[in-house]
Amino acid sequence: MKRLLICLALMSFISNGAHAASITPSEAQSHVSENATVCGSVASAHYAHRSRGQPTFLNLGQAYPTEEFTAVIWGEDRPKFGKPEALVGQRICVTGPITLYRGKPEMTLRDASQLTH
Repeated sequence: MKRLLICLALMSFISNGAHAASITPSEAQSHVSENATVCGSVASAHYAHRSRGQPTFLNLGQAYPTEEFTAVIWGEDRPKFGKPEALVGQRICVTGPITLYRGKPEMTLRDASQLTH
């Protein structure tokens, strides 16, 4: 019983520590280099199947080219996410480190557990 309680306490501590701050797409610029959860509506999506790495771009807040934040799924990871372009119009949350690409905040999604809707 004591081991079970210790295990449950440890799991609770780990899961609480793993939760990142939840922010909006427009706030992501202020959280570059942080691990965060960005929540917002998918305004546009594009699967660049002819581009190197075959990325899928999920633009939150605003549609491309005025997107506030982009979640990127590379071609090698795409099968884990089904057809992510179908998320247009839906509110999603993505979790991971925020980086900058050409001055705009983005996050690379490697695993389906990083995306909830």
